[in-house]
Amino acid sequence: MPTKQEKRPLNLESGQIFTMKLLAIDTTTEACSVALYLGGAVVHAYQWAPQRHAELILPMCEQILSEAQVSLNDLDAIAFGRGPGSFTGVRIGAGIAQGIALAKDLPILPISSLAALAQGMWRERGACLVLAAIDARMSQVYWAAFIVDDAGIAQPVTEERVDAPEALSAPSMAPWAGAGSGWGSYADQLTAVNLTHVDSDRYPQAYDIAVLGANNFRLGLGIAPELGLPVYVRDDVAKKSVKPA
Repeated sequence: MPTKQEKRPLNLESGQIFTMKLLAIDTTTEACSVALYLGGAVVHAYQWAPQRHAELILPMCEQILSEAQVSLNDLDAIAFGRGPGSFTGVRIGAGIAQGIALAKDLPILPISSLAALAQGMWRERGACLVLAAIDARMSQVYWAAFIVDDAGIAQPVTEERVDAPEALSAPSMAPWAGAGSGWGSYADQLTAVNLTHVDSDRYPQAYDIAVLGANNFRLGLGIAPELGLPVYVRDDVAKKSVKPA
């Protein structure tokens, strides 16, 4: 089962200077997390908090900034989990990120929650080929395949999709790992996919959104806050499937 609460503090040295400061948030699933990227170091707070995202996310942001002695005025950008995931959670995350970015005139970096799953799987388990799948309810999963490149960044090799679990398939015969709640909720229907290992209790985390966001920021992919929109994937909400950013 997911860890209820987790914090990873930084050991900040007096006078230490960080070249990039980026705040990342994720509320796309039952988990709620915040991370602060400081020139390559990451401080992270995570809670298992279904239906409490609106209550928790701003205090978590304030606490993590205070502990790192960083203000909103110091930030270079905001990254957020833009979906797919819980419709309400995705909207909360996008709204909070847009609000901060607009208030402080910062670029925004929308990051796929599926990409965050794959990035976390590489960070903690060294998996370079990841099939990320999130329970989409209604007997469906959000899913996509990712390959981690030489720089340690998860790159999509398929479009993000929402399908019946039976439709999920690996792009090749390579040794893929599975990550996300979809593998736990629909284990019986997903047996056709041969995996090296599965982490069905893994949820997207702001830690990995911070890393992916910082990489995109370096590539000049920050956008205006009003363009940082949620991605739902499901046809009856978004009307069409979209490719990961």
